[in-house]
Amino acid sequence: MKLKVIAFDADDTLWDNEIYFQETEKKFFELLEEYLPQHSVARELLQIEIKNIPLYGYGIKAFMLSMIETAIQVSDRTIGISVIEKIIEYGQEILDKPIQKLNGVEEVLSTLKERYRLVVATKGDLLDQERKLKKSGLIDYFHHTEIMSEKAEHDYLKLIKHLDIAPAEFMMIGNSIKSDILPVLAIGGHAFHIPYHVTWGHEKVEKNVDHPNFRQLGNINEVLNHL
Repeated sequence: MKLKVIAFDADDTLWDNEIYFQETEKKFFELLEEYLPQHSVARELLQIEIKNIPLYGYGIKAFMLSMIETAIQVSDRTIGISVIEKIIEYGQEILDKPIQKLNGVEEVLSTLKERYRLVVATKGDLLDQERKLKKSGLIDYFHHTEIMSEKAEHDYLKLIKHLDIAPAEFMMIGNSIKSDILPVLAIGGHAFHIPYHVTWGHEKVEKNVDHPNFRQLGNINEVLNHL
């Protein structure tokens, strides 16, 4: 591999994220139990989140708005203002969570920074992702930060053009097969998949990846065995 740039996803690759959303979802489902069973509310919320992605994008604020819309829908517009206030409180609690870096992240970044340009390539709300990166203490390891509205092939090509490299000189490391791996392989880049123990429903794909530029790893420390 003639790599020049290694990009890292942020949420659930550099630090914990999805666990906070799932904890909040559980409280949200309990909040609406008088209207629908928890599994039914979960299904409605996911459908509304996916519908709203073109409008709101990704991140905590989009999640809060989708929870409010779900509450209005499943209650047939009878939901009380106190419940809406509680949903907003839940979202604000996520925003205030400490940044818990995953084991091995700092060691890997420190080692790779000596040989490659490192970038962050992540989806989410601009303000929130910038805040998390700053609070993580990792910002100085990165040459560039790209907060992406989506992670499709054309989005990666745009990033690669900005970095002034060829696709074969680019590697993506992340926890999502759908967003971090498949689009990068499709444009001729390299990709390492490091699964996180929980995955948002919208990011789940049932696909075995068989590609010469792909590696499946157990944790981020294994990156150094291949680079």
